[in-house]
Amino acid sequence: MTTSSIVHASIWRWRVVDIVTAAVLGVASGVLFWAWGLAWTPLSTLLAFSPGLSGLLAGGWLFAGILGGLVIRKPGAAVFTEVVAATVSALIGTQWGFETLIWGAIEGLGAEIVFAILLYRVWAFWVAPLAGLGAGVAVAILDVNFSSIAGFDPTAKLVYAVSAIVSGVIVGVLSWLAVRALARSGALSRFAAGRRTVAAEAGARRVTSDV
Repeated sequence: MTTSSIVHASIWRWRVVDIVTAAVLGVASGVLFWAWGLAWTPLSTLLAFSPGLSGLLAGGWLFAGILGGLVIRKPGAAVFTEVVAATVSALIGTQWGFETLIWGAIEGLGAEIVFAILLYRVWAFWVAPLAGLGAGVAVAILDVNFSSIAGFDPTAKLVYAVSAIVSGVIVGVLSWLAVRALARSGALSRFAAGRRTVAAEAGARRVTSDV
């Protein structure tokens, strides 16, 4: 068996620690989703001066899938983590009920598609905002067509879609920073995301000290 085939097999094989960690990230994110849902109405009211600008708030429900994908780095991680988060927020209680699960699955899929296109092998910084963009496009399509946003005029719908996509990109960057913070704390020592981040920073420090 070649090295590449071994790596390919390991990408598809979920370990117990992968499942547990993705679930923990999902549960924690779900609580934050629920809290963000409480803040949605007052925050969207503040943005009402420009119809559609509330799309900037959509990113508050996108980070779970991106974070899960960046940490676990295996097929299905983004969808799994986002769905767990959506389920938890729905069980706690949201104004959108169990429709949240549909949104969660498709938002997670938006990020998952980006990771899949890159064959779960490219994990440079730019992958995070790109995954956020994918999730942002997913939520923009859903909200513009199947939520109260569907009643907006075309210009407001466009503003909402662009705002949602921008929010996804921003959340992608924040998720990447969160992974780096978790790696520094040692919480991701059993994951490539943690080991490589720590190794890269150690290498950078050695180069700096040599200079």
